[in-house]
Amino acid sequence: MPSITISTAGHCATVTLNRPEVRNAFNDEVIAELTQAFTQLGQDPQVRAIVLAAEGSAFCAGADLHWMRRMADYSDAENLLDAAQLAEMLRVIDTCAKPTVARIQGDVYAGGMGLVAACDMAVSVDTANYCLSEVKLGLVPATISPYVMRAMGARAAHRYFLTAERFDAAEALRIGFVHSVVPAERLDEQVAEITQALVHASPNAVKECKALLHDVAGKDIDAALIAHTVKGIAGIRASAEGREGVQSFLQKRKPNWLV
Repeated sequence: MPSITISTAGHCATVTLNRPEVRNAFNDEVIAELTQAFTQLGQDPQVRAIVLAAEGSAFCAGADLHWMRRMADYSDAENLLDAAQLAEMLRVIDTCAKPTVARIQGDVYAGGMGLVAACDMAVSVDTANYCLSEVKLGLVPATISPYVMRAMGARAAHRYFLTAERFDAAEALRIGFVHSVVPAERLDEQVAEITQALVHASPNAVKECKALLHDVAGKDIDAALIAHTVKGIAGIRASAEGREGVQSFLQKRKPNWLV
């Protein structure tokens, strides 16, 4: 049985964690497969949005226990390489040229929090629980911390990183870790609403907009940043899709990326 599966419908691809027997915990094999999947889908011109989903009762329980047992015998060099591969997977998901949506059908723990935080958007069932459990095991959420802190904010991170408290979907929504919380029967409907909005937008504009988000976030609003944004809007206006989008709006017709 494959650790992940990939399916495509229309212009939307779905990457599904497929290890329900271990609550979709990841190991080095899953990390490599996810890295490859998001790299390839990010370069596929037919794909305009990617959903990260999971089978079973949990979305992702973090690191696989068998993998963690193996890591206990790793040398310092092996530990560094292993951690670097995890960090690279998160970086690839975060910087994927296509917008990404986490479809959270169950609990999210430890490293699974990093997977959710690395996605652009997250939709959760109302029964899901969340936990940054690392300190209970004598560990720290190091590689996932940049993404999780960005998603939930520093103040919430101070509490949940240090206490390892479990919190529910309503709290995840309150602190901004997820964008929407729905009953299980509405999960696919809510995800579909988001992906339909994504695939109907200009593919090039979405790609450039995602890059803009990374370029602008956390930066001082100085002359260099303003110049960068000026160059960005001037360039997109002159692009083929930029011209087509404006013309189709003025002519009251669908743009050619929807034809």
